Amino acid sequence: MSEKSRPKAKFFTTLPNGDYLNFAVWQGKADPSAEVFTVQISHKEGETWETVGRLAIYRTSEGVYSKLPERQT
Repeated sequence: MSEKSRPKAKFFTTLPNGDYLNFAVWQGKADPSAEVFTVQISHKEGETWETVGRLAIYRTSEGVYSKLPERQT
């Protein structure tokens, strides 16, 4: 059974309009010394939370940063 991936660090705050701003740092999959930084804004629609904005940045083990493409939903 595979272990669920957990972020190395995770922070969030509630915005004045009630939305959530989330920040997380993930270990790289192919290179464990690399990191992925994600920033996401979520908005509550009825009973469910919907992602309204997301940014993901990849940092190589050499310290080179690049924006990751949007996730397909």
